Amino acid sequence: MIDFVRGEMVYQQHDSVTVEVNGIGYRIYIPANVTYEQGDSVLLYTHLVIREDAHTLYGFPTMEERDLFRLLLEVSGIGPKAGLAMLSSGNPKQIVTAIQLEDVKFLTKIPGIGKKTAQRLILDLKDKCKEWSLDQGMDVQPQSPPLRQLPFDREAVEALMGLGYNENEAEQSVKSVLQMSEGRISSTEELIKKALQVTMKR
Repeated sequence: MIDFVRGEMVYQQHDSVTVEVNGIGYRIYIPANVTYEQGDSVLLYTHLVIREDAHTLYGFPTMEERDLFRLLLEVSGIGPKAGLAMLSSGNPKQIVTAIQLEDVKFLTKIPGIGKKTAQRLILDLKDKCKEWSLDQGMDVQPQSPPLRQLPFDREAVEALMGLGYNENEAEQSVKSVLQMSEGRISSTEELIKKALQVTMKR
């Protein structure tokens, strides 16, 4: 098992980098949001996928990204390309939180992740993500119950709709506030006020 690769970045393509280590160039597939300059000193935590026709390295700047990638691969229907696409679309905290909060809308925005796959991710990984995040010290816990479980959330959504926002905009703004505040909202009035601030910034 190749646990990490440290070396000089020789060149980068749209989905991979080639890193020179002691005169050998290793091609490593990386998330699309990770970029390097030629000559950079690179440390990538890697996962090796072995198939009959290829041995493929996938690399990540942090161990938590690599470990989350491995966790995603445990889900039926999630292969290395889909796992890499997920880590290209959000950081580990965002992805773990989306799974824990059953945020299908967030997950289906990721290329290659349809509704059924998103639901499978939630079903298979919700409990594992909680245990994994604690083990890794990510401090990622469900920041608030799903929107429908809070006693004052519907009233806030309806209040925003009364101000001219459509239902989807209202729900997303309320949900954003609840996530950012980690559930520390004391009243419907406070929730509406903060949700209005969110909508005005969009």
